[in-house]
Amino acid sequence: MGTGPFLRVRGLHKAYAAPAGLTVVLDGVDLDIERGSFLSIVGPSGCGKSTLLQIVAGLLPATAGNVLLDGRQVNSPPPAAIYVFQQYTRSLFPWKTVEGNVAFGLEVRERLSRRAIADRTRELIALVKLDGFERHYPWQLSGGMQQRVAIARALACRPAVLLMDEPFSAVDALTRVGLQELLRRLWRELGLTIIFVTHDVDEGVYLSTRVVALSRAPATVAIDRAIALPHPRDQIATRALPEYLEHRAALLAQLFADEGLAATETA
Repeated sequence: MGTGPFLRVRGLHKAYAAPAGLTVVLDGVDLDIERGSFLSIVGPSGCGKSTLLQIVAGLLPATAGNVLLDGRQVNSPPPAAIYVFQQYTRSLFPWKTVEGNVAFGLEVRERLSRRAIADRTRELIALVKLDGFERHYPWQLSGGMQQRVAIARALACRPAVLLMDEPFSAVDALTRVGLQELLRRLWRELGLTIIFVTHDVDEGVYLSTRVVALSRAPATVAIDRAIALPHPRDQIATRALPEYLEHRAALLAQLFADEGLAATETA
């Protein structure tokens, strides 16, 4: 076990070679993330939110700086962290049933008996409330149900950290609400640490214990706000709280400023 923050990001830079010269995406990002926290990352389009998440996940090398997970350097995907992609339709195996998709992680990463895999798979399917759909294929499910399968598969190997890249952006508003409530329940029940990239400030404030706003690229941390809203949260009552509206306004003001937009329209 390491000392200090569970996840530490220090001096993170990322640059790409481009025809016009070097394009700098991240320009010295520092973050300390405590175990069991729910951190959302927002920012202008193209500011490097997904790039940051991929570096933290060990999927992309940094140009400079480092990431430590529980005191260990992250240079490749760590077993303790699982990445949930935005496009769930591409992350599920269309030829496998719900049961087969959820069991996949256990089959390739865990040394378990068939009975243990089957028991754990049933437990996870029940956890995301897909009982009765075990033998269905992804194409037979709604978008929200497919994302539940992706979440269940991510949880199969009992990760300590869940890294999520705009996971609800492709579903309708009501389905999104259901997935938000599912994720908050799983976070509380399983003691997960979640890093959640979203373009939706309201979603970030509602879900999280903390929201970080990145500036326009080359990105740095522009705002870092603790979200001390009461639990349990409610989709209507929580969003009407003065504290919620204060967090929302501060984050939106930063995003509007980055995009060169006024908060109100003038005649």
